[in-house]
Amino acid sequence: MNTGERQPVYGEEERIVAAIRKIIRAVDLHSRTLFQSYGLTAPQLMALREVVRLEHTSPALLAKAIHVSRPTLTGILDRLESRDLVTRQRSGGDRRSTVVAATFEGKQLVAESPSLLQDTFRQRLADLREWERHMLLATLSRLADMMDATGLDASPVLSNFSELEDDPRNVERPSEQFQEP
Repeated sequence: MNTGERQPVYGEEERIVAAIRKIIRAVDLHSRTLFQSYGLTAPQLMALREVVRLEHTSPALLAKAIHVSRPTLTGILDRLESRDLVTRQRSGGDRRSTVVAATFEGKQLVAESPSLLQDTFRQRLADLREWERHMLLATLSRLADMMDATGLDASPVLSNFSELEDDPRNVERPSEQFQEP
């Protein structure tokens, strides 16, 4: 139906920006759904899944496995522990070391939770031909450079929660972040 109004014609630059915005929105929507349905951020769910997989693990090994800093992991574990999803106990042999384990509730939540966005994305990436993956990586690396984001540290977790938001020194909490203005 033509109302006489002209539809805007977007150039390549606008379509690229719109595509980036779609990616950001997809990550945001997935993060919101995960948080609203399970009360967890993607980094928290990733940490909980890894604790379940490893059974009893040290915080150092866990931080390395999920690609986050130790202070960030401390914040994540504090939140998981406050919900009785994990326990931290002193190691029997060395009182200075701690062992992290999932509780029954934590294991149950992992069994019921959806896959993380990056899990599905990785599967789809694996289906691409090698040259397509190389081309995507080169393009995205160039894009990060154009956005002055090359030096930013990022874990392989698709989430709208950054490591700073799970850092215990940050005063803003995920629940406050999702409140509509």
